[in-house]
Amino acid sequence: MTPITPGSTTRYRLVVAESAAELARQTAQALASELDQVLAQRDRAQIALAGGETPKATYRLLGQLHLPWDRVDVLLGDERWVPSDDPSSNARMFRETLMAELPGSKACLHAVPTQLAKPEQGVAAYADLLQQLCGDFPPVLDVVLLGLGDDGHTASLFPGTAAPGVRDRSVTLGEGKGLPRVSLTAPTLSAARLVVFLVSGAGKVQALQRLLDPEESSLRTPAKLVQPASEVLIFADQAAAAGVGQ
Repeated sequence: MTPITPGSTTRYRLVVAESAAELARQTAQALASELDQVLAQRDRAQIALAGGETPKATYRLLGQLHLPWDRVDVLLGDERWVPSDDPSSNARMFRETLMAELPGSKACLHAVPTQLAKPEQGVAAYADLLQQLCGDFPPVLDVVLLGLGDDGHTASLFPGTAAPGVRDRSVTLGEGKGLPRVSLTAPTLSAARLVVFLVSGAGKVQALQRLLDPEESSLRTPAKLVQPASEVLIFADQAAAAGVGQ
């Protein structure tokens, strides 16, 4: 592990894995360890997960680990406004990976209600759900797993859009790659007890460098808006981390 403390108050710890399999294993173990600690102290735990291709292997491994999954609420860091059975639905991906078999299938998945008439209604409904599960604004999740886009976005907080600037709500309406998206806001992500980034591939070299750069603007790299009180864990493969320290 390499501790990296830029000039900002956000502290990062970078863990570089030697292979894709090792990246998935280390990330799954870190998430499971945190959930285990939370569930030793409280009846339920809440985790928000990232979509995309990168975390699929992590979720398959995580779902095989023997946790009391019936006491874990699984939420979405963001969701495309598509039907829940659409191939691009993050909720569908969680069902096919994390929850594909026992014991992970016992987890309680709280999908964004994309069956509602408008995305704005989905935003309001998901905000209400977060308040019920995690308390008033900002709701406090136990664990948040985030991805990092090659453009510096995380969740659906894309550069050049209004979503990264939303500070007074727990959930907001974003837009990325031509689709409306329901996304947790920067204050919600920052309130989590543990924030983990999962970064893979040579295409993420510049984005990871920018995330760790104390001089980088959050306008260009919205992932920098995620500023929890605790240390941020970053699990990356060697390709993504190739530019760190250069």
